[in-house]
Amino acid sequence: MNIHLIDGTYELFRNHFGAPPKKAPDGREVGATLGLVRSLLMLLTSPGVTHVGVAFDHVIESFRNDLYTGYKTAEGVDPNLLAQFPLAEEAVSALGVVVWPMVEFEADDALGTAARRFKKSKSVEQILICSPDKDLAQLVDGKRIVCWDRRRDIIIDEAGVIEKYGVSPQSMPDWLALVGDSADGYPGIPGWGAKSAAAVLAHYKHMETIPDDPGKWKVGSISPGRAASLAESLSNRREEALLYKELATVREDVPLEEKLTDLRWQGAYPRLKTLCNELGDERIPERIPRWR
Repeated sequence: MNIHLIDGTYELFRNHFGAPPKKAPDGREVGATLGLVRSLLMLLTSPGVTHVGVAFDHVIESFRNDLYTGYKTAEGVDPNLLAQFPLAEEAVSALGVVVWPMVEFEADDALGTAARRFKKSKSVEQILICSPDKDLAQLVDGKRIVCWDRRRDIIIDEAGVIEKYGVSPQSMPDWLALVGDSADGYPGIPGWGAKSAAAVLAHYKHMETIPDDPGKWKVGSISPGRAASLAESLSNRREEALLYKELATVREDVPLEEKLTDLRWQGAYPRLKTLCNELGDERIPERIPRWR
């Protein structure tokens, strides 16, 4: 069997900006939620899709905000979108899909924990992490755990991660720490760009093993002068770099209760009909092929 682990936060954002806006009879904006449900229903009715879990950032902030004050927050997010997170979780649950609403952790951490847990099962052939988020590339393992960008229908396995970023999945937290991630709110280390980080990490794998002395570097594509500049910048900011690496590292110890059998989709619950009626969409229930 295959397992599809879905980044519900990304999907809700994508539908907020991609699906047509729609107001419920009570005046609430619900277009992103309905778009998400339709997208999931399309997935659930695809051949070979049997086991599915969806993770949401129930609140945008997490434990990472306690580690670094500049980490991403809900500031600047459209209130019409923020208001739909509880609604989206309710709708996905009514659709009969397992929902992981994260508060202390992030949705990525739930996906990482699920991937680690379920890959141990011999009955699982492949785990598809449905998101184009580069943070999740660190979870990729050969061809067994892959990232799937559903919108563009692109699957990235371990060879694909190396081709795209220049480093193996295990080095992605280090790469992100050095380069920075504007979406998550940390700037990286001055002077380090995507190409230089990839070249150095391709050799040393993790930043902790990068020598402070550039004379000890064995990276042929980096000139001595460039090596000296990069080494000095990293040496002066190692603590900062290690903090960014901690921010970039997807946790795999979230206390998820579900077992593999719980992820099998067995149909939607009758309450989905009531919810869709409240949201002003009578067509979705007509498309449900299976009810509990």
